[in-house]
Amino acid sequence: MSQKQPAVHPTGRRSNPEQIQRKQLEIAYAALSPAQKLDIYWPPEGGGPFPLILHIHGGAFLGGDKRDTQLNPMLAGLEYGYAVVSINYRLSGEAIFPALVHDVKAAIRWVRANATIYQFDPQKIAAWGGSAGGYLALMAGVTAGIVDLEDMSLGNPQQAAHVQAVVDWFGPTDFLKMDEQLTASGLKPEPGEEHSGPDSPESRLLGRQITLVPELVRAANPESYIRPGAPPFLIQHGTRDGTVPFQQSVSMAEKLTRVLGKEKVELSLLDGAGHGGSEFQTPENVRKVFNFLNRHLK
Repeated sequence: MSQKQPAVHPTGRRSNPEQIQRKQLEIAYAALSPAQKLDIYWPPEGGGPFPLILHIHGGAFLGGDKRDTQLNPMLAGLEYGYAVVSINYRLSGEAIFPALVHDVKAAIRWVRANATIYQFDPQKIAAWGGSAGGYLALMAGVTAGIVDLEDMSLGNPQQAAHVQAVVDWFGPTDFLKMDEQLTASGLKPEPGEEHSGPDSPESRLLGRQITLVPELVRAANPESYIRPGAPPFLIQHGTRDGTVPFQQSVSMAEKLTRVLGKEKVELSLLDGAGHGGSEFQTPENVRKVFNFLNRHLK
């Protein structure tokens, strides 16, 4: 498989799903909700089987879309020889935790069940997302085989839902610590914008104010599921993120490293970067992500 560098910078100026020739859109991976759809993009040439990037969009668990600009850096993978599958999932206005995790697992099982048809390599799947999508990428990486986080009725129960690599961009982990960590960084949330509030994205996701359901918060925390056998992780976070504190990623990386070893965990703090932004999508940083993926999937 070619590992050439993209000829054009992998930024929003370059990647436009509408201009990609080899694609198939709006495929249902499950039948419970209209949200359970995915889009497939293939490299410009070759017949596969292709290693796969599963893109999971962010949006505070209540918004975002599989075809919005969050997809742009992942589409750079087409030039590196990766197929890209971008998914939608049930948002918090439709269904609360763990429905969105069930959907991600169902999409992974669908990919494996249909690997031959769509020219995927079922043993080379990376989950990559930002913010809420980063959270879901982490959950895909650490919860393989956890019965409560699988809904086999969504389809393809004979398939496994594990992944071989995870790229997490600024995803939350421990919801109950977010406000205190932001405050410690001089980024205290404005009144009414606290993560611990009754209408926060995290409280909406869990269906109750998070301070009232600490056990549910623990069940929703990727740190709760870290164990040997998990895949390699690349975690990136901006040090001036005023939405998801960077300490969430530091803690996750430290706990992963204790269990998996430092050779399987990379933490990259982007100095001065906020919640997303251009620092993540520079050619240099996107190349760093693909260097990580190439090491583990090629």
